[in-house]
Amino acid sequence: MDDLDQLEKTILDEIAGAGDEQALEAVRVSALGKKGTISEKLKTLGGMSPEERQVMGPAINGLKNRVNEALSSRRADLRDAAIAQRLEQEKVDVTLPVPASPAERGRIHPISQVVDEIAAIFGDLGFSIAEGPDIETDYYNFTALNFPEGHPAREMHDTFFFRPDEKGERKLLRTHTSPVQIRTMEAQKPPIRIVIPGKTYRADSDATHTPMFHQLEGLVIDKTANVANMKWVLTEFCKAYFEVPSLNMRFRPSFFPFTEPSLEVDIQCDRSNPGEVRFGEGDDWMEILGCGMVHPNVLRHGGLDPDEYQGFAWGMGIDRIAMLKYGMPDLRAFFDADVRWLDHYGFRPLDMPTLFGGLSS
Repeated sequence: MDDLDQLEKTILDEIAGAGDEQALEAVRVSALGKKGTISEKLKTLGGMSPEERQVMGPAINGLKNRVNEALSSRRADLRDAAIAQRLEQEKVDVTLPVPASPAERGRIHPISQVVDEIAAIFGDLGFSIAEGPDIETDYYNFTALNFPEGHPAREMHDTFFFRPDEKGERKLLRTHTSPVQIRTMEAQKPPIRIVIPGKTYRADSDATHTPMFHQLEGLVIDKTANVANMKWVLTEFCKAYFEVPSLNMRFRPSFFPFTEPSLEVDIQCDRSNPGEVRFGEGDDWMEILGCGMVHPNVLRHGGLDPDEYQGFAWGMGIDRIAMLKYGMPDLRAFFDADVRWLDHYGFRPLDMPTLFGGLSS
């Protein structure tokens, strides 16, 4: 019996000294496990006489029960202590304002918003979105778009060229999204109705120009496309984008190597209030985009017969029309990653632009 008393004292001291549930489990296994000290004592009952069993049986089982009770009590104490410690470390000041959810804090960049608006408008007009690589060949960026070798029109762009490859050919960062026109004509048979939003690159930087900027290109190819169709599409786009019921547009002759005839487009506006431009009213004009009928040489490079197919194309700066619509004075701020600017000019992520709900509502 003295052995049991000593064993009980040892086990209870170990239980009291366990600092966490892992240490307590180790004590339980040591005492009550398959090869634990108490379990070994229980195994000796089979070799005892009936008289000894009547004495030792209740004693050993009583020890087992007391140890189980001590383990349960210590386990509860450890859990209560852990909860108290966690509450102490994770105190919450209930007087503080509730933080806004990520959906409320986050903001969509104005460029992403405007691209979504463009997709909504042209999607409603039956156009699809096309994309192409930012790193282009000289052929797709210039030659296929009617910029012959040595032609002075190549000097219209300050191009970022890469080092020549083993063949002496230099790739470049595309100066416009027009190469996607050629790639689409090569891959798809007319009719073609696409818009091409994307990044373009030119060596220029000031308040209204950056080395990387975003451009929107549009292309329509079929057998009957004409200038009247082009004027209607561009007028409907500008009315929907600037969210005005009516809008006068002025088409002026111009020159682009890839279109013939080529036109510059001005839209009606009112600039009588300093720092504010209102579209669809007033007697002033602002240039907004360039357009024209696709040049026959461009159709040939795209694998199409200009005697069978014709089309029109246009292009405009996405950054610029974003500045005009939302009143942003400096293009360089678009790329500064200033959270304060984005909080002011950004859009809530769940407010997707739709024509029926209002593009910018």
